Amino acid sequence: MNFKLQSILVLAAHPDDEVLGCGGTIAKLADEGVIIHVAFLADGIFSRSDEQTILQEKLQIRRTAAQKACTLLGVKSLSFGDFPDNRMDTVALLDITKAVESLITEHQVDTVFTHHAGDLNVDHRRVHEAVVTACRPQNGYPVKTLLSFEVPSSTEWQLTGSAPPFTPNWFVDISATLNRKMAALEAYAAELRDWPHPRSRQGVEHLAHWRGATVGVDAAEAFILGRQLA
Repeated sequence: MNFKLQSILVLAAHPDDEVLGCGGTIAKLADEGVIIHVAFLADGIFSRSDEQTILQEKLQIRRTAAQKACTLLGVKSLSFGDFPDNRMDTVALLDITKAVESLITEHQVDTVFTHHAGDLNVDHRRVHEAVVTACRPQNGYPVKTLLSFEVPSSTEWQLTGSAPPFTPNWFVDISATLNRKMAALEAYAAELRDWPHPRSRQGVEHLAHWRGATVGVDAAEAFILGRQLA
């Protein structure tokens, strides 16, 4: 990296997006002393057709998994939003943007990692829109760098021509922290699928090695650099 990150806010729609998208990067930067906060905006569970009591139990399980995963990665703080899972397009963009602005004001971070604009998942796209809106480049605003990550089984599933493609231009060597990423992913074992699904253990690991191979290292995570003020 050719610039120094000091504090990061990872804004993700659902628990497990943070590990899938940038878990190795979180671990690497945390080891380097960067302060990292993670915030989930959607509840991640309530689109499922179960009884309310069962849903509450599943919500607690998912949040416990998130806490375990983020602890493994070295995250300083974790917060959970309650926007409706897979229905964030039913919420006014202004309301989501205000939630993002509140988190940025609270943590005063210089860098934000979030979803790609072209993801298939509607919550991912909505979070991206809210982040871009909240992080308008105004004088005195703390956020200087915006980065978008990819999420297997969402980013690559979008059809060509339906949305902007994920064309990464910023890579992080996670050769030394891929094992931590995979260990954190195990906290979300219930959300994983069997190979050859892209959100399988093998799929996630293969993607890391492929992204690494494209830049000459063993394993990497790929991002789109949206804006940087050096």
